[in-house]
Amino acid sequence: MKIGVIMGGTSSEREVSLQTGQEMIRHLDRNRYEVIPMVIDQRADLIAQVQQAGIELALLALHGQYGEDGTVQGTLETLGIPYTGSGILASSLCMNKQMSKMLLKAAGVHTPAGLCWQGMDDYDPQAVGQLGYPVIVKPNMGGSSIGIQLVHHEQEMLPAVQEACSLDQTILVEPYIKGTELTCSIVDGEVLPMIGIRSAHSEWFDYQAKYEAGGAEEKVIQLPPVIEQRVREVALASYRLLQCKVYARVDMILCQDVPYVLEVNTLPGMTANSLLPKSAAAAGMTFTQLLDRIIASSLHERKQEWGMVQYV
Repeated sequence: MKIGVIMGGTSSEREVSLQTGQEMIRHLDRNRYEVIPMVIDQRADLIAQVQQAGIELALLALHGQYGEDGTVQGTLETLGIPYTGSGILASSLCMNKQMSKMLLKAAGVHTPAGLCWQGMDDYDPQAVGQLGYPVIVKPNMGGSSIGIQLVHHEQEMLPAVQEACSLDQTILVEPYIKGTELTCSIVDGEVLPMIGIRSAHSEWFDYQAKYEAGGAEEKVIQLPPVIEQRVREVALASYRLLQCKVYARVDMILCQDVPYVLEVNTLPGMTANSLLPKSAAAAGMTFTQLLDRIIASSLHERKQEWGMVQYV
């Protein structure tokens, strides 16, 4: 099978995407797949490269907007090229943190409350004061902790908001929930071993902690059975509610035994330091086996969605 590993893109997460793509290429079974690296530098690149290469499947290593938000998925569907991961709807919903939080909250899933501002015109320090410091300021659509800041005092607020607004016209201000940070990777509706996260150099799991060697302690976490079952149920409920398919990663804070969902990632990082491969390894899956499972499940999912026997 001829597989195009699509990476790069135009978002702030381009460098992480390139790392994900290279790690995927390194672990793909060359006895099963003909692997074609495809680096996207601008939106027009995707259609041209896909048509020229004649790929049978797009293995998505993209992150952020134009990659994780349903636009690439829609383009590939138009071209009749099956792709890995969730479909258009789930990709779009999960990329929009505010929209996904509203849906989760309506379904009874705990998620941090907070403020949603449409640019600097909505900047309101008094509203933040009522929310209570410290707070987390983040772009509504983005990932890898880029543009996210932990703000302890009002004096730090304006620069944090300006930085977030430089990346997205919509930003979120949420109370900082102190607790155990953990992540639940889900593959084919199965929750893999949960990973607990403890940052080595900062109060929270920031970009440095995520991608620098030794930036964080990440290991399988053992929770009391009742709490573990609660976390698993919340992770699966979030996955299903937001229409995720094939695989995803649900990030949470466990505070006083209550899991708060921070976000759901439909194309989680697959770099050497990423959490999904670590969770899969704890379940006894090699990186190569994880990719094989994602590819097989994605082909099956696209067939079910499109009602086709053959795709291309």
